Amino acid sequence: MSALSATRPVNQKIRIAALRIAFLIALPFVIFSKSVWMETHWIFEMMEVAGIALIIVAVLGRFWSILYIGSRKNKVVMQDGPYSMVRHPLYLFSTIGVAGFGLMLGSVVLTVVLTGLIFAILSITAAKEEAFLRAEFGDAYGDYAARVPRILPNPALFRTEESVTFNVRTLRVNLQDALVFLALIPLADAFEMIKGYGLIPTFPLY
Repeated sequence: MSALSATRPVNQKIRIAALRIAFLIALPFVIFSKSVWMETHWIFEMMEVAGIALIIVAVLGRFWSILYIGSRKNKVVMQDGPYSMVRHPLYLFSTIGVAGFGLMLGSVVLTVVLTGLIFAILSITAAKEEAFLRAEFGDAYGDYAARVPRILPNPALFRTEESVTFNVRTLRVNLQDALVFLALIPLADAFEMIKGYGLIPTFPLY
């Protein structure tokens, strides 16, 4: 990576485009696969409940993270709250939300594939972001990165100040993102109904 590219924040449009492409690739499997557990209702329902719980955790976690980072992204080395346990909590909770969607579909295979794909994209994005942050903040970010994991959290590291200030506009934007995750719940329910009634051709998937 050149010195010039390292001094510029990552273009988030590339990340968004990559996520959209990944979604389009996975879409046929989401639409035309049918969980083998739909006939074993209690297993499917347990997966569905777990999936909803993970999506709610994702939404609340993203709000929690935004309360700390607000409009200060790329301006400070945030090390409190969720950022004390993991360097990219927004990416962590986004991955959790996708895992929840996979579970709501009742497929272990889809859960693993979707979660792995999103995790890979966000991990690559995080690595590129950190090139800028290391160039911008030097040892301050290097010491932070050496102590705190990138995406998989270490709860034992948690720390926080007694009060936190937040940016209302940034929180409002995150609300729109949260609605996207919440929309996964009725979307998964709609797929379940369509497949349950046999309205589209499907193939079984574990």
